[in-house]
Amino acid sequence: MAWFHPKTLLDKTYEIGIAIKGIDGLLELIGGLLVLVIPRHTILQLTDHLTRNELANDPHDFMATHILHAGHSLADKGHWFTAIFLLTHGIVKVGLVTALLLQKHWAYPWAIVILGLFLIYQIYLLIVRTTLGMGFLTVLDAVIIFLVWREWRQVKAQAAAAT
Repeated sequence: MAWFHPKTLLDKTYEIGIAIKGIDGLLELIGGLLVLVIPRHTILQLTDHLTRNELANDPHDFMATHILHAGHSLADKGHWFTAIFLLTHGIVKVGLVTALLLQKHWAYPWAIVILGLFLIYQIYLLIVRTTLGMGFLTVLDAVIIFLVWREWRQVKAQAAAAT
């Protein structure tokens, strides 16, 4: 069974979207592991070092203040939650992506449900604090859910035709 088999533009889009989800899952796994092994004081030192020069020039710099805030939040109260969140998201995404690329029939409905739950959470975050990035990710995930559903229909039809 081939991993990649694009025939149409939507097939290619599906596989690219799934590959992006897989890469995202790997990055979440790496990030979760890093949060577990890097001491909190090192996180504070790193964020302070990364933002020191920029904040000296502009104390209200958007990126620098957000990086500093994220580092302090992570070191102060979000250490374990962040690690567990990233690790579970990463494991789920990598597992689902692998199963989808291998065309495991059980993976399609699971992917739709799990990505749908992620989408609901993203919509909640979008309502609470609207950002362009979260809006883009929400639309992207909605498209990927549609493409997974479409691929699932095609795989089911091919399986039915083969029997």
